Amino acid sequence: MNTEKIIPRSEYPRPDRVRKDWLCLNGEWDFAFDEKGIGFSEDWASKKALDTVINVPFVYQCALSGINDQRHSDYIWYHRTFTIPESFEGKRVMLHFGAVDYKAKVYLNGNYIGEHEGGYTPFAFDITYNVKDRSATYDLTVCCEDRLDTEMPRGKQSFRPEPFACWYTPSSGIWQSVWLEAVGMKYIDDIRITPDVDNSCVRVETTLSDLPENGKLIMNVSFKGMFVTSLEISANSRRVDNTIHLPHNGVSLDGVYLWEPGKGNLYDLDLTLVENGEGIDSLSTYFGMRKIQCEGGRIYINNRRLYQRLILDQGYWPDGLLTAPSDEALKLDLELTLKMGYNGARKHQKFEDPRYLYWADVMGVLIWEELPSAYQFNDVMKRNCFRDMQEAIKRDYNHPCTITWVPMNESWGIYRVKTNREMQEFADALYFMIHSLDQTRIVSGNDGWEQSETDIVSVHDYTSFTRYLSKDYESVEGILEGIPNKSRTIVCDDYDLSGKPILMTEFGGIAFAKDKEGANWGYGNAVTDEEKFFERFDDITTGFKNIDYFCGYCYTQLTDVFQEVNGLLDMDRNPKVDLDRVRRINLK
Repeated sequence: MNTEKIIPRSEYPRPDRVRKDWLCLNGEWDFAFDEKGIGFSEDWASKKALDTVINVPFVYQCALSGINDQRHSDYIWYHRTFTIPESFEGKRVMLHFGAVDYKAKVYLNGNYIGEHEGGYTPFAFDITYNVKDRSATYDLTVCCEDRLDTEMPRGKQSFRPEPFACWYTPSSGIWQSVWLEAVGMKYIDDIRITPDVDNSCVRVETTLSDLPENGKLIMNVSFKGMFVTSLEISANSRRVDNTIHLPHNGVSLDGVYLWEPGKGNLYDLDLTLVENGEGIDSLSTYFGMRKIQCEGGRIYINNRRLYQRLILDQGYWPDGLLTAPSDEALKLDLELTLKMGYNGARKHQKFEDPRYLYWADVMGVLIWEELPSAYQFNDVMKRNCFRDMQEAIKRDYNHPCTITWVPMNESWGIYRVKTNREMQEFADALYFMIHSLDQTRIVSGNDGWEQSETDIVSVHDYTSFTRYLSKDYESVEGILEGIPNKSRTIVCDDYDLSGKPILMTEFGGIAFAKDKEGANWGYGNAVTDEEKFFERFDDITTGFKNIDYFCGYCYTQLTDVFQEVNGLLDMDRNPKVDLDRVRRINLK
């Protein structure tokens, strides 16, 4: 009988920066709650074992962790051992964490290695000189601090010990993959790829860890296994910046394969760092030739008008919370999105697993990425939001699927932004910071209402039927000057958003009466059967589609999420309605 334990989420965690030699550290770790906060004074960092076991990368609050305990603990501890693979010999060793919520302190053999703050973005440590004896077994310990503070970006995680309203069970600790990776003693530290569709070229900026002697950087580009072009340049600086011109092949605009909705055309890019004629490091990645812009009140992709049919997707699973149970589960959500006639998803209040973005790249699905909200407005909150937004842009800049950044949602955390100048300036600072770091994407400043600086005007409206819609929708001026959702103005005081594209970025949220029990809820009155559902779904979807100045819409939502039971699918991804009929309405 095969008793070998299956390692969860063992696929390569970061598909846009692939290296050959790596070791997955997911699976069983020792685990302990530290509710009294005594771990540091008692030196738990040096413990060889803790009192229970957890299945990483799943948080202790979910079933897949093997613990499934809903208690709150400010501190939790992890421990496991590892050995260095033989293939790592003569190379640097990097220790990677995909995401740890919220603050992580990392130790090797009881010695402090480093720490990271922020629950949704990756971090890594160079542990080469901590693992000099490659035949030894090493103790890896992580202490995670995750409080119920509202000044840290937490998104839809409840800031109470229990779920309530539209906030769900918190996810504490390690919730994305942990792995070791071998790189050259001098290596390619980072890569930033910027496509230029109009000029049929791509800018490649690489950062090297150290300057190699007589260094060169070799870049090979291919498309679906076919050679496209190659480039060899001198690496006489730690930052190597060059432009790759793509040869005309006569197959599309200017002879370049374009990345578009439904067409996940991706070029493969292999990089080799050379020192004194010898390859010392290599990295494989990919890019998509995609341009997104706003002009004349419309949105364009690759110089063609784009109409977006988005689905709101919160990225929760019943047995894994924020962590998908498998790579196939991430892919399935995108397949179901396309099956229903949507061409994109607004990932709500979450920077999603990079594997999801990879599959969106491959499948040609448009993605909006959203900074998880913090709910207490103070200087700590501001710094936290700036930090997390910057780290997300660095992580995801190369993904062609990501076309929009959403730094704020519905004035969460900036509750007086309509009139308060400090809150407006904070929202504006996020907007300008994003554009200073990424000029290739759109920014929806405060999605839903009370918008200051923004590239688009976004509206949230859960009116059930078009006959009840505000007369403000009869004109663009009505939207900008009125209160179309009967709740909040769309524009902050003293801002002029005329001439910007307008989208309906939350609507629908239809629940079935059979699902609305106890604290479960949806928007508006619940429907009693499928025909009643489609009467309302068709009416309101078609109604917004028929408003000629709208550039797209986003329906709430893909799946039920615990007590929020207004998904087109239940939380196990079973359809609640005829998906082909949903598709026909979206595409008619």
